[in-house]
Amino acid sequence: MNDTTTSAWQLTHLRILARCFKSATGRELVSPEAEGTDFLRQLNDASFVLVSHGKEADPILNYGNAAALKLWDMTIDELRSTPSRLTAETPNQEERAALLAQVAAHGVIDNYSGIRISKRGRRFRIERATVWNLTNDQGEYCGQAAMFTDWKDI
Repeated sequence: MNDTTTSAWQLTHLRILARCFKSATGRELVSPEAEGTDFLRQLNDASFVLVSHGKEADPILNYGNAAALKLWDMTIDELRSTPSRLTAETPNQEERAALLAQVAAHGVIDNYSGIRISKRGRRFRIERATVWNLTNDQGEYCGQAAMFTDWKDI
């Protein structure tokens, strides 16, 4: 993908994330007046972590803002080739799978907490995360996203 294709995909994807977040929670991810590159910048440079995965059988991460990349010790290319299950240690993957099944059934989970692991093996606890389903403009399921502001190394 070239930069123009990546930017177009990212803008479309982030608009889906923001629209679905508002629909699920009634809250805005960023200023509703933000457009184009300002919209991208606000989400990419946000102080909160924003991450999403697709709808594959073993979902692959497809977006992480700067805070997510830093937290998981990854580049964007590394993130986009990582199954989302690998953001949790093996013993915590079953609990994570149960969470995602709840989100799939109910559309959103607010106030989720759990232990995650970075690419380099640093463990951290996320707290008060919101996890929600993503649907495209035709209403078709296209993945899930998570946003949180609170985490601490353990």
